Amino acid sequence: MRRMYLSLAMVFALAPIAIAQAKIDVTGKWAFNVQTDAGSGTPTVTFKQDGEKLTGHYSSQTFGEVDLTGSVKGNEIKFSFTADAQGTSMNVAYTGTIENKDSLKGTVDLGGLAQGTFTAKRQ
Repeated sequence: MRRMYLSLAMVFALAPIAIAQAKIDVTGKWAFNVQTDAGSGTPTVTFKQDGEKLTGHYSSQTFGEVDLTGSVKGNEIKFSFTADAQGTSMNVAYTGTIENKDSLKGTVDLGGLAQGTFTAKRQ
């Protein structure tokens, strides 16, 4: 009986470690909903994840087509790109949380000119 309790205790003790090691790969196409001080948008983002390295492509009516780079560490995702906003070069930076394999949420900074929030769903 004592062995059974010890075995159960080990299972419960190691379960959080196994869950933490189950990494979510964000590779794929995502539909974003962005709300900022300057307005809203619905860009499409395609990610390619290689370990913690993130690359991809951002497509929106506001910024057009642009490549992005970033990182994934644990459940934190960060990516950025340089966009042309009416002739002005601007660094756009997204920082967020991977909620689950199909959902992201976080904040966006538009070159210090506007800030906002985003949600994203895997397509």
